[in-house]
Amino acid sequence: MLKQRIITALILAPAAISAIFYLPLTYFALLLLAVVAIGAWEWGPLMGFASKTKRVSFVIMTSIIILFLWILFPPQGLWLTSQQIQQPIEVILWLAVAWWTVSALLMTSYPRFSSFWSAHRSIRGMFGWLTLVPTWLAFMVLRSHENITDPHHGAQLLMVLFLMVWSADIGAYFVGKSMGKHKLMPNVSPGKTIEGFLGGVICACILTAILGFNLDWTAQQFMIALAVTALITTISVLGDLNESMFKRQAGVKDSGSILPGHGGILDRIDSLTATAPVFALCYVYLGW
Repeated sequence: MLKQRIITALILAPAAISAIFYLPLTYFALLLLAVVAIGAWEWGPLMGFASKTKRVSFVIMTSIIILFLWILFPPQGLWLTSQQIQQPIEVILWLAVAWWTVSALLMTSYPRFSSFWSAHRSIRGMFGWLTLVPTWLAFMVLRSHENITDPHHGAQLLMVLFLMVWSADIGAYFVGKSMGKHKLMPNVSPGKTIEGFLGGVICACILTAILGFNLDWTAQQFMIALAVTALITTISVLGDLNESMFKRQAGVKDSGSILPGHGGILDRIDSLTATAPVFALCYVYLGW
């Protein structure tokens, strides 16, 4: 399993990095829409959809919502200034933050109150939209920043986010495997430990510190970056646990099988679905 994970990661990582840096904004938005559409397809079983027709319907509805936002707020015009995004976009990102707060409450109380939301597919579908749609929007906010003057600036922002999440995942995996003894949230994900969580946060902060030294950050920049890193890596666990909760409730092991050793697309982007809206807001308010 570990060998498969490594091979898949070695293929996916360069492909993702190339797409982030070299695809024009419109093509990047289309690629991201395709990824979210696959995620919507994989969300179907978490809603209890067994038929392909119902799963396709959910994919179409999710895509229509994103296309509607795309038409209303074209990626090239998401930023009013270098420090201000359009207010409706900001509201949607805050709505995502509110959803993840609710998700945290659902997880800490799981399975006590799960009977209500698990009995209503419409609620689980709404949870899916609140998870997937703001992810696409947050990615576009980050990728489109200063796109005209510096096409690679937004790509660098996304890479910072990816590196935070990836380093936290790697640190959590190896520290959890070697030192993990205390369960983080056994009712939701028995495999995750407090030691693994802390190892992931520390690993990501070390990576951020190395990045800061190479870029000659000021003390203030270091403080902001390390605080944001700790916040983002903590929230990344929330995204992972959120999917684990829905999979456990639905009796599903993996969201899919498209990625050998990793499962489905949702299994790979679950951390990003939680962190992307928060990271985008952090950048809007704090800069870099």
